[in-house]
Amino acid sequence: MLERLQKIISQAGIASRRESEKIIQQGRVSVNGKVVTELGTKVIPGKDRVAVDGKLISGEKLVYILLYKPKGILTTLKDPQDRKTVASLVTDIPQRIYPVGRLDYNTEGLLLLTNDGALTNALIHPSKKIDKTYIAKVAGRPSQEKIDLLRIGIRLEDGVTAPAIIDEMEFERERNLTSFRITIHEGKNRQIRRMFEAIGSDVKQLKRVKFAFLTLEGLRRGGYRHLLPQEVEALQNINK
Repeated sequence: MLERLQKIISQAGIASRRESEKIIQQGRVSVNGKVVTELGTKVIPGKDRVAVDGKLISGEKLVYILLYKPKGILTTLKDPQDRKTVASLVTDIPQRIYPVGRLDYNTEGLLLLTNDGALTNALIHPSKKIDKTYIAKVAGRPSQEKIDLLRIGIRLEDGVTAPAIIDEMEFERERNLTSFRITIHEGKNRQIRRMFEAIGSDVKQLKRVKFAFLTLEGLRRGGYRHLLPQEVEALQNINK
């Protein structure tokens, strides 16, 4: 996630935001070895090398959070309509952390949050094809022929989906609901819901249970934990 240069300098404790702007305009700041005087300059925390008067500054501590997002929570930091957001679930984290990708309002499950912009950009890049696994409860019981359409890829308004791995888990006769375990590596908006809509089925409940190798094990709805150092390293290795 890109951040303004003056914010990075201020967070490092060198000067206030306003004083940091003056320092930049005075030509005392360099980014990756090049002097920068433009106040609109943005950098990637943890990746770009920022120096003041020739001395590298250390940015804020990088934080990696695995959150169990409940249904009815927005995947954003602030909402103009004052609806509850994921930021309200991590208020005791001093750093400003951002969601890695999105889960829609009515979807629950695994969501990563971090202030590591370089890692975020890498994890959401389509070329990485990182697996994301969901449990979907669907009205009725779609035929195998229709489910096979999702397995090979189905056309949506924004293109044909990549092949999905789909397994039927359970049919609840009393509630007329079928549970499916679905793994995709794309990140189209509301993709799982739209895939089932395309075959005439309505997703009643949706939960992301896995991102790459990470799961919700040990977490309750609304709870979170810090990633272990080896988990962070493994995510970083995905992008090499």
